[in-house]
Amino acid sequence: MRKYFLFILLFLNLHFSAQVLSENQKLESLCRVWGFLKYYHPQVVKGNLNWDQQLFKKINELERINDKAALNDLYSNWIASLGKIKECTECLQESDKTYFLKNFDLSWIDNSATFTPATSQKLHYIENNRNIGNHHYIGKGGRKIFFRNENSYGSQFTSKQVSLLELFRYWNYVEYFFPYKYQTDQNWNDVLTEMIPKFINVNNDNDYQLTLAELVTKTDDSHTYLFSPLISLHLYGNRKLPVEYSYAEGKLVITRINDNRFREKTPFNIGDVIYDVNGKTIPQMVNSLGKHVPASNSWGKVNKVKSKLLFSNSDSLSVKLERNGQNLEVAAKTYFVKDIIIKKVPVPQKWKFLDEEKKIGYVNMGVLAKDEVNEMYRELKSSESIIFDLRNYPKLTIIPLSQLLLPQSTVYYQFNFPETNYPGKFYSRKNNIGRKNPDYYKGNIIVLVDENTQSQAETTTMMFKQHPKSKVIGSNTSGANGDIIKFRIADLDTCFTGLGAYYPDGRETQRIGIIPDILVKPSVEGIKNGKDEVLERALLYIKNKN
Repeated sequence: MRKYFLFILLFLNLHFSAQVLSENQKLESLCRVWGFLKYYHPQVVKGNLNWDQQLFKKINELERINDKAALNDLYSNWIASLGKIKECTECLQESDKTYFLKNFDLSWIDNSATFTPATSQKLHYIENNRNIGNHHYIGKGGRKIFFRNENSYGSQFTSKQVSLLELFRYWNYVEYFFPYKYQTDQNWNDVLTEMIPKFINVNNDNDYQLTLAELVTKTDDSHTYLFSPLISLHLYGNRKLPVEYSYAEGKLVITRINDNRFREKTPFNIGDVIYDVNGKTIPQMVNSLGKHVPASNSWGKVNKVKSKLLFSNSDSLSVKLERNGQNLEVAAKTYFVKDIIIKKVPVPQKWKFLDEEKKIGYVNMGVLAKDEVNEMYRELKSSESIIFDLRNYPKLTIIPLSQLLLPQSTVYYQFNFPETNYPGKFYSRKNNIGRKNPDYYKGNIIVLVDENTQSQAETTTMMFKQHPKSKVIGSNTSGANGDIIKFRIADLDTCFTGLGAYYPDGRETQRIGIIPDILVKPSVEGIKNGKDEVLERALLYIKNKN
């Protein structure tokens, strides 16, 4: 009998302890419920409620709640206070859209560790009778969306409640409207678990903005940024060495030395190869910045920070370099940017022939304007090969180029668009490019790419790949494709990719990039000798056909 009594007591204790919720569990559930109601509840989406104030109130109320029963009473009463929801017959109708569901996840509603069956039932009822049509917090421009009617609380730290609001706001933006949520290195649910304590512990402006930067970095999206002078000053500094350089093989090769306003000499020579700055190798510097710099992949991370690697807040840097086969260490003075005299770089030629016989044309896609495409083609169409240099960002030339170069209309990309009538879902559309054109370009099309080839440049590369004699040469592209959504978080400009973009068969380019047909990366020796090794490989391919 005694053993039976002890068993019952132990069971009751375990059952009771299972109902006790941690602060993190409570706040995680609040973030989800608040975001879900914001985008699904027909009364909330009218914008008649101050939804931010509702969150502040609930954060304060959570401090007096410790167990599952009380938490569910809070949610039940909250939902009831929002007003009755009419049955939505339109919500039950079958759609003819092809849905992409890898991001869609409302399974948290049925988490029995947090929610009672009654609360789960209420949330599912809202899902099944959700808002259809106009939305106070979401606007639409074509198939793109934008966030609107959000209150600003400034970029300075003010309170725990405001810090959590910005976390919850951003987390739900990604949860429902970021097409590549399913591809992030860290599961987006785990991001919420990790970041709540960090935002709670923030107590000054610097930590606040750095924690925001850490949050947006977890999108693993090269389109993403967080513009903040405070973060830039903390991560990089406002002084720099007066040199220009290229990155290759984990090193920096100096390509130009700039004058300074004080006419002081610098200890560098053109061709110097920097491999260490203040005791850190270049890869170590990149890794140390990676926590706060969003990028789709490792080469995208390098591409974002490489221009900042010789910045500092101190007035000098200790630099180790290779020069003429010797290793040297120099102490080099840094300057404010305003005190460095930048030499003007000539504007590159938009198109030209690379040989006297006019058999090889070359087009710089970064400077070719949309209204110049026809003129360019008239001059180059007699060539046997045209090299399109896309190691830059093009100027909306994809459609006119496709109509001149491709033999027929063809599917070149599949796009996924956010479904505002069912947030979290995306629908797919395949896009055609080109037109039926018996007079299409019959020669070779060579496309040069690298980590600078991003977004519209990647889409343009995919258009070129539809040509029957195309070849992509270079290194993997950025891996950030699809139109962006610009918005503000904590009054700081930011964005992420808003549309998903895929090969016609559904394969991803996001995070992977477009893989070249012929892989070529610049080398230290090539840069030192002033070579464009990617272009040289393209010319070799044209000559030898391999």
